[in-house]
Amino acid sequence: MKKKKMRLKNKFIKNLITREQPKSPISEQYRTLRTNIEFSMINQNLKTLILTSAIPREGKSLTASNLAVTFADQGRKVLFIDADLRKPTIHHYFEIENLNGLTNVLTKRVDLTEAMFLTEVDNLWVLPSGPIPPNPAELLGSEAMRELVAITSKMFDIVIFDAPPVLAVTDAQVLGRICDGALLVVKSQANESKSLKKAKDLLGKAYVNIIGVVLNDVDQKEANHYYYWK
Repeated sequence: MKKKKMRLKNKFIKNLITREQPKSPISEQYRTLRTNIEFSMINQNLKTLILTSAIPREGKSLTASNLAVTFADQGRKVLFIDADLRKPTIHHYFEIENLNGLTNVLTKRVDLTEAMFLTEVDNLWVLPSGPIPPNPAELLGSEAMRELVAITSKMFDIVIFDAPPVLAVTDAQVLGRICDGALLVVKSQANESKSLKKAKDLLGKAYVNIIGVVLNDVDQKEANHYYYWK
């Protein structure tokens, strides 16, 4: 497995608080999220998990990145995949190249082990999105994607996918259908209930296993994060 060392971009360090400030209250909230997922694992075979949101800018990539770090900190072998093939961001968080990635692997142009990066976080590998394709939904729903999910679930203890917003495109429904579970990230806002319900309905119609919801950007006087679980 290819190993590449790297450092984080300064402007993104604050987003990876679980790495930079592991003892902070917010980092503890991410560990609580990890624990809730682990409870779900007791009765379900959850090795492949997608994180998505109802609409853009709700903090799904932020949540997914920090969650991946917390699982790796626990000693689990983690693969974090940027499956947002329309607006990828994970390569910025970890300051890695995005010349090759998921799209190259799915089109058989690059081997998986050559496209993955080992981060500075022990036990955490990242597979960036690669070049933005003209057919993201088709790629995510392809047989090649199913094969990748099957292969990586055997190579790693947990595989986390950062997926596009549900109400914007169909990608999350397509990917969620072939993964073990999905986590919805919702930003605290006036229309949170309406957008969340619509996103939940769409995922349900696609037979996606929604294991829980994270409500973030809550007033810190009330809480750092709220969760509700199935």
